[in-house]
This record gives sequence, structure tokens and C-alpha cells, in this order.
Amino acid sequence: MKKTLVAYFSCTGNTKRVAKALAEAINADLFEITPQTRYTNADLDWTNEKSRCNLEMKDPSSRPAIKEKAENMEFYKTVFIGFPIWWYVAPHIIKTFLESYDFTGKTIVPFATSGGSGMGRTVEELQKSCFSSVKWDKGKIWNGNPTEEALASWATDFI
Repeated sequence: MKKTLVAYFSCTGNTKRVAKALAEAINADLFEITPQTRYTNADLDWTNEKSRCNLEMKDPSSRPAIKEKAENMEFYKTVFIGFPIWWYVAPHIIKTFLESYDFTGKTIVPFATSGGSGMGRTVEELQKSCFSSVKWDKGKIWNGNPTEEALASWATDFI
């Protein structure tokens, strides 16, 4: 039987909270996309033009290294990928994650947390990191503290 994975990247804990609740709600495996070098508060200071997050997001080729890979990716049919929205798109570490595996035949469902913006062109940008034989959903923004019931109701369409 094929399984479901909830993979997520979170710096401040908002996306982590949603990812954990989602994994619990749909009985999925959980994997944290951890950067090789963790982000400090200074790295995340979007008001500083020379902060790490700004430098990465200004460079389309930036692919921050990931500390470890998810195991047994071939067994997953559906992969939910969670992240905060940075500059109206996913942080480049999500592209690193997507480019690290063969997602052929899988369904990828992005979800994000944001202080106020929507998904923007996130899915279109992320699709470039995968083969064309991947089924994508448009994704969803989750802010605040969504209930497990709300998450399960949304997610069951994909699993």
C-alpha cells in the first residue's frame, strides 16, 4: 500500500505546527526539511538587504543544502510539502528538496503559511523543479491554528 508523506520547512514554527497537525489528521509520515546550516534571526531579517534570506531569494539558482534526505521516497504516492511564503513564493530550499528525488507518478500538494500573502506564483515556480509526470495541486495557505478536522477535510481529496 502506498503511503503519504508530509514534508515541511519551518523557521519560526508556524509551518511546523500546521505540518504536524496535518500529518496527525491524515495518519501520514512526517519529515522536516532541515537546512544544513540553520537560519538565525539575523538570517531571516528581511529588512536587511544582505541577510541570508534576501540573498538566497534574489538568486534564482540558490539551492540551500539540506541536512538529510527523506528515506524510502519511492513508497509515497502523495507528498504534501509545507513552507512559509517568502517573497510570494516558496523558499529556495523547497526547490533543493524537490530536485533531490524522483517524483514521477506522485501527487505533490503544496501548503504554506504566510503573514498575509497568498500562494502567488509558487506552484508554477516549483513545478520547474520536477519532471512533467508529476501531478500538482494548486496548494493552500493555512494561517493561524487550523483544526485537524479542517486539515483532514482538505487533504482527503488527495490521498
